Amino acid sequence: MNLSYWEYNAFFKDIDVAIIGSGIVGLSAAIHVKEQQPKLKVVVLERGFLPSGASTKNAGFGCFGSVSELLSDLEDTNQDAVFAIVEKRWNGLQKLRSRIGDEHLDYKTYGGFELFKKSDANTFDNCVNKINAFNEILNDITGRQNVYQIADLKINTFGFSQVAHLIENTLEGQLNTGRMMKNLIQLARSLDIELVNGFSVDQIHQQEQKVKIVSSEGDVISAKQVIVATNGFAQKLLPDQQVTPARNQVMVTTPIQGLQLKGCFHYDEGYIYFRNIDNRVLIGGARNQDPENETTSEFGLTNKITDYLHQFLQQTVLANINYHIDYHWSGIMGIGNTKKPIVQNVSPDIYVAVRLGGMGVAIGSLIGEEVAELILKKYN
Repeated sequence: MNLSYWEYNAFFKDIDVAIIGSGIVGLSAAIHVKEQQPKLKVVVLERGFLPSGASTKNAGFGCFGSVSELLSDLEDTNQDAVFAIVEKRWNGLQKLRSRIGDEHLDYKTYGGFELFKKSDANTFDNCVNKINAFNEILNDITGRQNVYQIADLKINTFGFSQVAHLIENTLEGQLNTGRMMKNLIQLARSLDIELVNGFSVDQIHQQEQKVKIVSSEGDVISAKQVIVATNGFAQKLLPDQQVTPARNQVMVTTPIQGLQLKGCFHYDEGYIYFRNIDNRVLIGGARNQDPENETTSEFGLTNKITDYLHQFLQQTVLANINYHIDYHWSGIMGIGNTKKPIVQNVSPDIYVAVRLGGMGVAIGSLIGEEVAELILKKYN
């Protein structure tokens, strides 16, 4: 233990709620608890100098499911369950936009587009056959008609090559991930929530009336209640949770003069995604091309994935356009055998909110509030 008298008393004494993980879920939970119970001492513990999973590393898609992705989900999950998750994603997006504001998010509703090549003819036909049914359900969820529609006339507008069909999601938007997290952090601090970076939690233990928290440095603190919001890293602290880490690799090009691209784009059931950002193209994903190696909690880039993304850019997105890669990084998300998030208490005073299935931007604000409500029941 190396906490000084001053450090312990200023930061860690008499914690009511400790939240492990300062991503979208962790900060949303902290904010909701503090808004409902301002007198509680809420501390967020984060191992990195910024959120360490995907919250500052995602692509900034305000999406809730492409048609082919929903069809894939329906193969092993019933329709009510699939669209219950879609509704959570939609409601979560509205919470995020309401809390931060579209201006501060740099939120743009340019639409989302799913690409289909000639080789995807059967998949496209299956998607077209489901558009009307999906639109009826989404009308009940969003209050908007014809959310999905065929948009083949826009193929040339975007400058694509080898693309035969497009299906547009008219409600999909894009946002600035960095501004989103910066504003969430600022809001948390304005509510007197303590954010402690560089505190890597190694163990948590339920005791009689509190939870013992041990850092990787051996420092020991305690809190009356603890929320684990570390998503893809959750099994380190809670080995029984059914959540698996999955790495996504992302690249951003140098600025491209006259870039025609505008919107969010998906291919191959959403495994490949790309968008415009500051006259550049962001592209990422393709973990299904190497699932064994991409099922990992280790950050990093691999030639197999980056070469695949380059090839897709060159052949489909930016054909005959010279570009270079200016940024590249990876992020870790949490997935499982179902896309239903885990929100529950695992002991009297330990709660978990993880497994966002790659939809953290959409669903994270809602999941944070849901786990916060489990804690708030003890104060009502």
